Amino acid sequence: MNQLRVFASGILALIMMISCNSGSSDKGTATTADSTATDTTAMQKMPETPAPTRTVLLIRHKVRNFGQWFSAFEEHDSVRKAYGLHSYVVGRELGDSNMVLVALLMDDTARAREFTMLPNLKEAMKKGGVIGAPSFRYERSVWHDSTTDTSTTRVLVTHKVKDFAAWQKVFDDHKAARSAAGVIDRGINRNLDDSNEVTTVFAISDMAKAEAFMKSKDLKDKMTEAGVIGAPDIFMYHVAKQY
Repeated sequence: MNQLRVFASGILALIMMISCNSGSSDKGTATTADSTATDTTAMQKMPETPAPTRTVLLIRHKVRNFGQWFSAFEEHDSVRKAYGLHSYVVGRELGDSNMVLVALLMDDTARAREFTMLPNLKEAMKKGGVIGAPSFRYERSVWHDSTTDTSTTRVLVTHKVKDFAAWQKVFDDHKAARSAAGVIDRGINRNLDDSNEVTTVFAISDMAKAEAFMKSKDLKDKMTEAGVIGAPDIFMYHVAKQY
């Protein structure tokens, strides 16, 4: 837990210079530290043919018992599919394993919004032991990794930026340093309701190196070049299931 606290404080610095890279688009995979380090230049270049755009619904809530909730979640799959929602990732927070993240791929954002208002959904969540009101975020994935990574430790960061293009430039210039520190880019989303609100996902392949990177002068210098508005929302989690 002490290690998690140290890393959580460090990730606050990292998110100040997160941005968007472009790459190929496939479902359900991650990035190896070796392939990221050796293919940095290719990842930074815009592809001649843009990767297919996908939209994502992110849901977060707390549950009384993860096993009970997961059974109810799986039973509700047919209802989600009827509204064009497809299971993608289920995650459990590192500090509280009963705090859950659900990522669903959306066929149609309007239908997804209808789904979140269903009395049937409220009943299913009650059955699953959801505590309190869930949060829903509708996002467009502008880049996600398509290679494989054995690490299932993830950090999801959401924050607003003043200028996305300027923020992107800082991130692109610093990718090699992140990769060498075991901080692997996994995906970039932009909020469909506010394109300057960005959600970024990282995989952590080496916690010790990542912590040292957070404390580096190099990172502090890069932070001064970027612009983030307000405090970020940080969610550190373990991938419980990827579909």
